[in-house]
Amino acid sequence: MKVVYITEFGGAENLEIREVADPPKPNGTEVLVNVKAAGLNRADIMQRLGKYPPPAGYSENIPGLEFAGEVVEAGEAVSDFTKGDRVFGIAAGEAQAEYLLTDERVLARIPDSLSFTEAAAVPEVFITAHDAVFTQGRLRSGEWLLIHAVGSGVGLAALQMAKATGAFVAGTSRTQDKLDRCTEFGLDLPLLTHEPVFAGAVKDKTGEGVNVILDLVGGNYFPEDLRSLALKGRILLVGLTAGRKSEIDLSMALYKRATIIGTTLRMRSTEEKAAATKAFVKDVIPLFETGQIKPNVDRVFAAAEIQQAHRYLESNESFGKVVIEF
Repeated sequence: MKVVYITEFGGAENLEIREVADPPKPNGTEVLVNVKAAGLNRADIMQRLGKYPPPAGYSENIPGLEFAGEVVEAGEAVSDFTKGDRVFGIAAGEAQAEYLLTDERVLARIPDSLSFTEAAAVPEVFITAHDAVFTQGRLRSGEWLLIHAVGSGVGLAALQMAKATGAFVAGTSRTQDKLDRCTEFGLDLPLLTHEPVFAGAVKDKTGEGVNVILDLVGGNYFPEDLRSLALKGRILLVGLTAGRKSEIDLSMALYKRATIIGTTLRMRSTEEKAAATKAFVKDVIPLFETGQIKPNVDRVFAAAEIQQAHRYLESNESFGKVVIEF
């Protein structure tokens, strides 16, 4: 089968399409999927650079965290899927390949309204956002959510789901055009942040501050998070694109009785990923079926164009998701 292959850690020029052995036949609850399209994420860039290795048992040379495709064969213990079913899901790696062996518990049926390409833009960002904002952050109707990098894949997913739930949303971006486009999705408070200074504007708009923060950047945004937070607010730290270190005033966390949660999806056990997928199927897929939310596909590249796809995502010009087609 053909796969996206990292020949050595470094620049996008180290990516190629390579032939490798097909996966083994599925056993037990395993399902073999013919991947039609796969989402490209910043985690794939980090893996290419040698800064984000996959969990044990997954190749460091074959990236990919989400996919959409068709079931080819199912193990003897599989109960929910059969040959020909259209499915999508998350993976700990190796999803940018023509075939993927996965567990049925982290699969979901693709809504009829979505193509394979559209579906490939969904699992990683929507499951990540739903698990962080709703399962762990407990966002409710009428509350305020602040999203950093609101124009990113996870940011747009969180924005759409929050508005569908009846929440108010503030969002930061370093690009005015992305903020303007986010207002079309219902963004209530756009915050242009060439520097991480936003707490004053948040307080002016909300009064007491925001109830939940989805922080996809970390670094020097974190002190402003605490200043922006309402009493008993919740901060979900998901990404570190602004850096791994931050100097904060711990007394503010005490005073606000803040809940600070660090979360990542990739390194979780299959059981934990299954629980997140189950919640996604229950709460999010119906919103796709009714048209209340939609995939955010920015650009589509053929697998052979993988170097161009990585360079485009690294340019920070994308609004939403980049998808690779096989």
